[in-house]
Amino acid sequence: MKPRIGVFVCHCGLNIAASVEVSEVVEVIKDYPGVVHAQDYIYMCSDPGQALVRKAIKEHNLTGLVMSNCSPSLHERTFRNLAAAEGLNPYLVEVANIREYCSWPHQGDKPTATKKALTIIKATIERVKRNQALVPMVVPLQKRVLILGGGVAGMQAALDIANGGYPVTILEKQPFLGGRVRQLDKTFVTLEDAPTLADEMVDRVLNQPNIEVLSSAEIAGISGYVGNFEVQTRQKTPWINAERCTGCGACIEVCPAEAPSVFDRGLITRKAIDWTPGDRSDEKRVFLDQQSCHRTTLGEPCAACKEACEEDAIAYAGDNLIEQTYGAVVVATGYDLYNKSALTEYASDPDVLDALQFERLLAENGPTGGKVLRPSDGREPKEVVFVQCAGSRDPDKHYPYCSKVCCMYTCKEARRYKEKVPDGQAYIFFIDVRSTGKGYEEFVKESVQKERLLYLKGKVSKVARSGDKIQVLGVDTITGYGVEVMADLVVLAMATVPSPGARDLARLLNINTDAHGFIQEAHPKLAPVETLTAGIYLAGAAQAPKDIPHAIYQASGAASKILSLFSRKELVHTPLVALVDPEVCAGCGYCMDNCAFQAVEVNPLRKKAEVNEALCEGCGACATACPSGAIQVKNLDSRQVFDMISVVTQDYSLQV
Repeated sequence: MKPRIGVFVCHCGLNIAASVEVSEVVEVIKDYPGVVHAQDYIYMCSDPGQALVRKAIKEHNLTGLVMSNCSPSLHERTFRNLAAAEGLNPYLVEVANIREYCSWPHQGDKPTATKKALTIIKATIERVKRNQALVPMVVPLQKRVLILGGGVAGMQAALDIANGGYPVTILEKQPFLGGRVRQLDKTFVTLEDAPTLADEMVDRVLNQPNIEVLSSAEIAGISGYVGNFEVQTRQKTPWINAERCTGCGACIEVCPAEAPSVFDRGLITRKAIDWTPGDRSDEKRVFLDQQSCHRTTLGEPCAACKEACEEDAIAYAGDNLIEQTYGAVVVATGYDLYNKSALTEYASDPDVLDALQFERLLAENGPTGGKVLRPSDGREPKEVVFVQCAGSRDPDKHYPYCSKVCCMYTCKEARRYKEKVPDGQAYIFFIDVRSTGKGYEEFVKESVQKERLLYLKGKVSKVARSGDKIQVLGVDTITGYGVEVMADLVVLAMATVPSPGARDLARLLNINTDAHGFIQEAHPKLAPVETLTAGIYLAGAAQAPKDIPHAIYQASGAASKILSLFSRKELVHTPLVALVDPEVCAGCGYCMDNCAFQAVEVNPLRKKAEVNEALCEGCGACATACPSGAIQVKNLDSRQVFDMISVVTQDYSLQV
């Protein structure tokens, strides 16, 4: 059957018509082979414009459409839905982008723009001539969600999804929920108690019947695709039977293994078996840190805790491997701070702390009970220097980006220090004060006025021990004078970096990271909570540095995307995927090596490549890598590509 193609050229107001002679384009195209109807309109995407297309499909019995307008990302779906409603297969509709690719780049040069528009439209017509009438693939949908990370972002996403009626599993590598918020003292700008805020969310999570929590657990493997992710989880057996344990503490007394407390940022040491970090004082539970236990670190058959337990509550069991299928995954793995040792310009000193260490000194559940004391000698510091942008905004040596939250938490910490040590003095060295949230600027001004905080605009060049003091050398760029402070304590607002293992997790999930290791969103404006792998979403500081409110916003955004996904009975996957010709395929595996979505595998028995259409995104990387041309993308095969190239290059002849 001969093609009967309709071409519709949009003026897009003056976006196209100001550069392209639309009437001339229509006159030329209407006589092009295969075209039976050509028409223009001021706004083809409008209701009257779409009515013209519907009318033409019926009157001219069209078998294909070429919509000559703006980017396919804007209105390809609009016109394909229109075609489907009129009984025309939607995959026989293609968009010729004559706005972004033509009229906008050639403003003021109408002859060139018009000629280029004609070339783009003709090439698209050649493509449509060989398009197949494809049918989308139906994929079953498992309505269960996996949340990677039990901080405030992970818990918020879990609560939103669970309240929508769907089961959720939170995977948390720590023995407790709450993430970094549990380590904080107060939140800015309300100065609420951070652990209490975390406890409220944890209570809601634990009392939500649709939420399952797997603590001390990590993802071990994943396969499948959106709607059907098959996940293997490895959970460390707690070694403590919570039902039998009475919390007597006898095991803690006899444990010979000690290690720096990760929760308290190394400010104190703790036993390998100790009270669970982050627990409330009225709900203390015993936890055995297997990473610190002599059975793990030294390979010794130590059983001191087990022998001391009269309730027989301790058993050294192996890990559990759990397999489950999920429809979607949320990555909420949080953040860490840049290591102080990387700042060689600052001395390594016990009284030079990072911001989280200082939070632990301020916190009532911290190692000093909320008293601000120097780690070196236990004295109360009377002069404290806060250094902002330590490792941030430094493209030459460290990280080029702003860590976003440092200005505000530094102000909060300085304010809290002054509340606890009224006769102390806080100095804050800064580049800029970036207080860009609701009430943030007011909080900074109030803190400066109320607590007499001294802000010094300039970088610190040296931090070095001088007797029982720490010499801090800097410059006040406003006055132009150098500044020297003999401080008792120095607090570094270290750069916010991805949590450990973020890159490895990204590779496992087949999602991208940016240059610094943060999980990459699909689009910073149009898809800020999605990744390029369908069904995997982002929440919180795993994507970039952010404060608690913004982490919550993004978590709820990810949850809403998943609830929208789960509102369908089943998933429909695009049929524009790769297709293998087994008669030509040699089984070399180049296509498999070049597939970013792990959608192509070589069958070991048949020695032929096979495409998992549910995983394939139709990017075409496999087709470009195939030396024999055995694998092609549907509706963009090599014959179509060469037909389009012939049109584009027909005005150029080879000069011999």
